[in-house]
Amino acid sequence: MERAELAGKRIALGITGGIAAYKAAELVRLLVKAGASVQVAMSEAATHFVAPLTFQALSGHPVLTDQQSSSIDSGMAHIRFSRESDLLLIAPATANYLAKTAHGLADDLLTTLTLARNCPLLVAPAMNREMWGKPATQRNIATLRADGLTILGPAAGEQACGETGEGRMLEPAEILESVIAHFQPKHLAGKHVLLTAGPTFEAIDPVRGITNLSSGRMGFAIARAARAAGAAVTLVCGPVALPTPAGITRINVVSALEMHAKVMECLHAQGADVFIGVAAVADYRPATPAEHKIKKEDGAPPPIELVRNPDILAEVAALPNPPLCVGFAAESQKLAEYAERKRRSKKIPLIVGNLIQEGFGGDNNAVTLFDETGATALPPGSKAELAHTLIERIAKLLEKPEKPEKKRS
Repeated sequence: MERAELAGKRIALGITGGIAAYKAAELVRLLVKAGASVQVAMSEAATHFVAPLTFQALSGHPVLTDQQSSSIDSGMAHIRFSRESDLLLIAPATANYLAKTAHGLADDLLTTLTLARNCPLLVAPAMNREMWGKPATQRNIATLRADGLTILGPAAGEQACGETGEGRMLEPAEILESVIAHFQPKHLAGKHVLLTAGPTFEAIDPVRGITNLSSGRMGFAIARAARAAGAAVTLVCGPVALPTPAGITRINVVSALEMHAKVMECLHAQGADVFIGVAAVADYRPATPAEHKIKKEDGAPPPIELVRNPDILAEVAALPNPPLCVGFAAESQKLAEYAERKRRSKKIPLIVGNLIQEGFGGDNNAVTLFDETGATALPPGSKAELAHTLIERIAKLLEKPEKPEKKRS
């Protein structure tokens, strides 16, 4: 199941004439994959970098290149865009486009679309580092921000001209995250969310260890959803190869002891309004890991003494002024019994439970929320969709003081 975070959204994508126009092809693909309907409009200069046919194939819609086209609304394409789009996104946005927009000029298709729009505008600048740093460009950016436009980036790095510095267009995946975040209610604005994700790895020797099948995808999806809801997000992550979501502070760890130390360090340094323990933390670790790789000796397995790892979620919940704590329970059987027992023993308001055969390793999941009112099964869906639902539930818990547990017969 593809994530449908932009399902039903109509996005007008304007492409100006810069070498970063090639990235817009991947951006269109990602927007469509996320459920959006994308209408592309290109400046005349942009067509020299990428052919309009490429974007027509990716979007499934004819590409606009001329505002006087008689084939679309009697030459009034800029008015149609303004009336039908939920968002106008310009990526890449050249220095020339930014300057014209800042001064209200409308002498080509994209600047006319911009001036005639009645929907929000996001722009992703892309230009040489010298052009980006010039006072004129910075004055234009300040004007655009004052006018309510959202500026995405730019990033710093190696540029097509061979120079290195600020001015690169954000990567398509980063722009996608910003577009998704734009449409999300900011339920967690001003909040700090600290969460853990992925497995831990408990070394037996330098090459072997105790771990599990957690992919980290659920934790990363929740981190993205929290960021989209307006929160500042810190992600303490076990060993996974997933890319860091845009705008999120990531701290990599390996073992449960390292994860425990970093979580407590973050709480001590900056606190948190919400702590979400998504990581599949190993309950035990070898008491004394071998210094060198263990060799086979007459086929006899080496003795391995195990000791218990810290219970990170329980320790956070037991702090004098704890954040709102949310836990996860991945079980192979008796989900309701074990998840509710875990919630009560750790004295936390919410546990998200799932069976490992339904969620580990994949992009989809089926979860049940356990709180003081009982169990609520969410419709199965992508981890991204479930993450947004969970964040909405957490936001509601933050709105009201936590009630004392009701005794159940």
